[in-house]
Amino acid sequence: MQKFVGMGVALVTPFKEDLSVDFNALEKLVSFNIENGTNYLVINGTTGESATITSEEKLQIIDCIVNVNKGRVPLVLGVGGNNTANVVAELKTLDLSTIDGILSVAPYYSKPTQEGFYQHYKAVAEATTKPIILYNVPGRTAKNMEVSTILRLANDFDNIVAVKEAAGIQQQYYNLLKDKPEDFLIISGDDDLALGVTLAGGSGVISVIGQAYPAEFSQMIALGLEGKNTEAYKLHFKLAEIVDLIFAENNPAGIKAVLQALNICEHHVRLPLVPATDALQANIKTFVTNF
Repeated sequence: MQKFVGMGVALVTPFKEDLSVDFNALEKLVSFNIENGTNYLVINGTTGESATITSEEKLQIIDCIVNVNKGRVPLVLGVGGNNTANVVAELKTLDLSTIDGILSVAPYYSKPTQEGFYQHYKAVAEATTKPIILYNVPGRTAKNMEVSTILRLANDFDNIVAVKEAAGIQQQYYNLLKDKPEDFLIISGDDDLALGVTLAGGSGVISVIGQAYPAEFSQMIALGLEGKNTEAYKLHFKLAEIVDLIFAENNPAGIKAVLQALNICEHHVRLPLVPATDALQANIKTFVTNF
């Protein structure tokens, strides 16, 4: 699964002031990333505000990105939720011919047992032949998918090829790296830990900040994959402040404030999210100006 090695980015969904999808800005964002080293793109993920975009908008977003991409980089589609039957139905009915892989977030709110996680992803894996990237993000789902469950899924299903691990727990990363099947990818979902995970044997990152600084962040990950830690950490420290800033309030309000400061898209988000505060936007603009 070399197509999922390196830096993927969890694309935002740009909105206009009236909160309709800004497809011109989306095209600009996609082109900017492809032209500056992003290895693959994640469409309609949670950073893309998948919870508040309609089914029709999701299809329009896919078409827009496919048309801009023109096959240049792999595309991963976010398909997940806490209604297993709906996730399965979506996978069975969507046209996935232009999609290289599926990123499926762990069920949120329901707080399933570890067996519940397993049975959920078993159903997902059996619903499609596409490669599946598990997404463990307990800070948002309210329940950690344990290492033993992730490895059980990795060993039992050939098309479960990776995990985007975002528990923010270094030891959990290390346990996954130590015991994973040889061809199973451990992808960081934590921008601040991404380099360390890569240097320890991970396969890179699915990043939020990477879409604003694709050249620098993708180079950092590439250096990490090559084991060039001194050069890689120079870039890590250069970007550390902005990584902290974008998560200071909520995601994706922070990254959208960065993208607005870079004149790529506006900062609008859909409720229940609200834009970054004036104070945070000012701090972000100062960083962008001085970068």
